[in-house]
Amino acid sequence: MKTFLVSRTDAIGDVVLTLPVCGRLKQLFPGCRVVLIGRTYTQAIAEACPWVDAFLNFDEISALPESEQVQLLQAQQADAILHVFPNKLLAKLAHKVRIPLRIGTRNRLFHWLTCNRLVALSRRHSPLHEAQLNLQLLAPLHSETVVPLTQLAELVQLQPTEVLAAQWQQLLSQRQPAQLNVVLHPRSRGSAREWGLPHFGALARLLHAAGHRVFVTGTSAEGEELRAWLTEHQPFLAADLTGCLTLPQLLAFLSAADGIVAGSTGPLHVTAALGRYTLGLYPPIRPMHPGRWAPLGPHAGYLVFDRPDCQDCRREPAACTCIKALAPLQVLHQVLAWKPMPNLPSQV
Repeated sequence: MKTFLVSRTDAIGDVVLTLPVCGRLKQLFPGCRVVLIGRTYTQAIAEACPWVDAFLNFDEISALPESEQVQLLQAQQADAILHVFPNKLLAKLAHKVRIPLRIGTRNRLFHWLTCNRLVALSRRHSPLHEAQLNLQLLAPLHSETVVPLTQLAELVQLQPTEVLAAQWQQLLSQRQPAQLNVVLHPRSRGSAREWGLPHFGALARLLHAAGHRVFVTGTSAEGEELRAWLTEHQPFLAADLTGCLTLPQLLAFLSAADGIVAGSTGPLHVTAALGRYTLGLYPPIRPMHPGRWAPLGPHAGYLVFDRPDCQDCRREPAACTCIKALAPLQVLHQVLAWKPMPNLPSQV
C-alpha cells in the first residue's frame, strides 16, 4: 500500500481546495493511504474529509527536537510527499528522511535543494482555479490535462464528524417549511476583501423582512469586534453564534443550515464542500477574483462586480468600491432562489 503525504500548512479555505489532490490520489492509487500535514486549526477539516486517512499536526512537529521530527516522519513510511504549500522545515525533513519521491514547485530555491521532482507552477498569474493549480503537483505521478472544475467539485467533500449539539439542532428546527436558515459570516480575518458591515446589516434586515432566519458566525475575537453591530441588528437575527462553535461543531451547524453568504473565507469553502448553498462575494482583481478562489460544490455560487482587474482595487484596497458595489438587494435575490434543504444525516 502506497502512502502519500500532502502538505498544506496554511488556512482553512486553502486546505479545503487541496482536498481534490487527496481525492485524486485515491482514484489513481486505489487503497493508498493519504496523510494530510496541516496546522492545528485545520485538523477538523482533515478529519471530515473522506479522502484523508490521517493528519499530522505541523505545529506539534515544529515544536519537537529535530531527532524526534525525523522519527515522526520516518514512521509514516511515505512513498511520496507533495509540497502543495511550500514549507522549508518540512522540505528539509522530507529530504533528510529520504522520502523516495519529493515533489515541489520550481519557484522555491529550497525545493531545488530538497526535492527530486520539480513542477513548473506559477500561481499568481495563472488563469486556473486554486484547486486546478494544486492538482498540477500530481504531474510526476500521473500525466493529465487540466481537470474541469465540474469534476473537481465532486472531489471537494466534507462530512461532519460530530453530531450537532442539541441546543443548535433545536434552534435550526424552529424554522417553518418555507423558511431558510441563512448564515452570514461578515469577517475574513484578513484572508479576503470584505463586503462591509453596512451591507451585511442591510442584508440581515432584508432577509428578516422576507421571513427568513439569519445566523451570524465568527470567532470570539470577531464577536467582540462586531459587538455594537450585533446589538444593533439583534432584532433581525435568529442567533449570534460568534465564539460559540468549535470547528467540528461549525461544520455540523453549516451542514444543517441551508446556506451561507460570505467573502472568500474558510466557512464559505467549508459550506460548499458540505453540499449546502454558498454565495461568495468577491472583488474582480487578480488573484483574489472568483476565477481563482470560487467555492466548489454542488450548490456553490458567487457574485463579483463586472470591473475586471480594477486598478483602484490594487492601488487603494481599503477605498475601492468594487466589492461594495454588490448591492444587498442583488444578494437577496440570489439567496431567495435557494430552496430549503433537508437536514443531512447526523455523523457520529
